[in-house]
Amino acid sequence: MKKYILSFALACMSLLSFAQANYEKVMTEKIAKIETCKTPEDFQALANDFQRIAEKETTKWLPNYYAAFAYIQKGRVLMREGKMQELDAVADQAQKFIDAAESVEKENSEIHLLQKMVYSLKMMVNPQERYMTFGMKAQDELNKAEKFNPNNPRVTLIKAEDIYFTPEQYGGSKIKGMELFKAALEKFNSFKPKTSLEPNWGKEEAAYFIGLEKAK
Repeated sequence: MKKYILSFALACMSLLSFAQANYEKVMTEKIAKIETCKTPEDFQALANDFQRIAEKETTKWLPNYYAAFAYIQKGRVLMREGKMQELDAVADQAQKFIDAAESVEKENSEIHLLQKMVYSLKMMVNPQERYMTFGMKAQDELNKAEKFNPNNPRVTLIKAEDIYFTPEQYGGSKIKGMELFKAALEKFNSFKPKTSLEPNWGKEEAAYFIGLEKAK
């Protein structure tokens, strides 16, 4: 009887190991696609892929995180295209996945940073009318993201973007923004995610803006 119990336990362990390996393989492939996405349709398709993974892996926060991230990136592309009227719907979709991720993983700097980015998308629909609501919420989430991990380079990167692109009359500064881009790059150079699947985006963006200054 003990022999059968041991065999069953070993079989279960083998299945769990296989499932974990398959999960990591699929996630690695999908995360790599983030860099190749260019259009809103690309990011929508990727968000759908992460959603399907999240529906199977209900105890893991990362699939929901990346689904939300894909929607946020879709929103940022739409914003560059001037399609502000579509941002609310995209932000609302991202919010669902942020809520799901946070239900599994509490007080996570990366999740709060995405929440900040969602509020920023909603603010950009009408900055003058929405700053006191979504603008303030975005700042609060950025503060939380920094509190939970002061060494998170993506927090510094998003700070840099905010200051760099905000007009000077509203507290922005190209010079201060550039200083933060440089600080972010320094943090990226020493940053190591806990696992190969955890967030590791943003270094290229910091380097890009620093490159713009050097090209002047």
